[in-house]
Amino acid sequence: MKIISGTAHKALAEKIAANVGIPLTNVTVNTFPDGESFVKINENIRDRDVFLIQPTCPPTNHNLMELCVMVDAARRASARRITAVMPFFGYARQDRKDQPRVPITAKLVANLLTASGVDRVLTMDLHAAQIQGFFDIPVDHLYATPVLIKHLRDNYVNDLNNLVVVSPDIGGVKMARAYSDALGTKMAIVAKHRVSATEVEASAVIGEVEGKDVLLVDDMTETAGTLCAAAKILKEHGANRIFAGVSHGVLSDLARERLSNSVIERVLTSDSVPLAHGPKVDTVSIAALMGQAIKCIHAGESVSSLFEIK
Repeated sequence: MKIISGTAHKALAEKIAANVGIPLTNVTVNTFPDGESFVKINENIRDRDVFLIQPTCPPTNHNLMELCVMVDAARRASARRITAVMPFFGYARQDRKDQPRVPITAKLVANLLTASGVDRVLTMDLHAAQIQGFFDIPVDHLYATPVLIKHLRDNYVNDLNNLVVVSPDIGGVKMARAYSDALGTKMAIVAKHRVSATEVEASAVIGEVEGKDVLLVDDMTETAGTLCAAAKILKEHGANRIFAGVSHGVLSDLARERLSNSVIERVLTSDSVPLAHGPKVDTVSIAALMGQAIKCIHAGESVSSLFEIK
């Protein structure tokens, strides 16, 4: 087995390799002055099982192209199998035609990865689970829920009987249900309306939150507009303490500012991207989860045990 890291999130790649028990493969990954990516693998990988770790987070286009270049380098170096390990899958929100004359970019990215030579994909918490069907190669889709829930139980919530899990929009109901079932709590939903790419209006709360501690859950946040709008209307409806659990904290400067000024006490997220940090942000590592999945894939074993919430 060989584990290769791009430049998107070297710190996470090092943790994953340490969990697997092997060092990262020696590679040279550079960017030329004109912006072109260059990759050279400095070790023999002929007939090896190669895992390329590269979340396609901002700068998304650069990281995606760098991943494709790494795949091509590995393929031309005669790797036996190439697995793209993408803790965060960029372009996942463009998964359907919701307006006239727009692309389905998530499908395009799936085609690009397959054409570049990827044999299988390992990813986590896709924005839309059906994106797995965009690939004609195997996709192992993990969830951060078990890792985040363990941390929530140990550090955040004292009284589960007074906790309500809330989805900040209709689309996140399935994830909220997974959290509420695992924690044994009730669930509520915030109805929202998106004004623009960075502005969201929350209009109503479906469920009882008065006097309750609230856990807002979402698959990702970039500008924190949805979370902060939901937290505001929940507070107006009498919610007590408000926390947030997010799989991917793709936090911009605007998101950090909004979270700092919001009624949300703490935001718990994974380290799937290097942008997951800020004044109210707690980060839990998914290195053990990813490392175990890599070991299972390499050994030809099932990864379904990794979905269990203990």
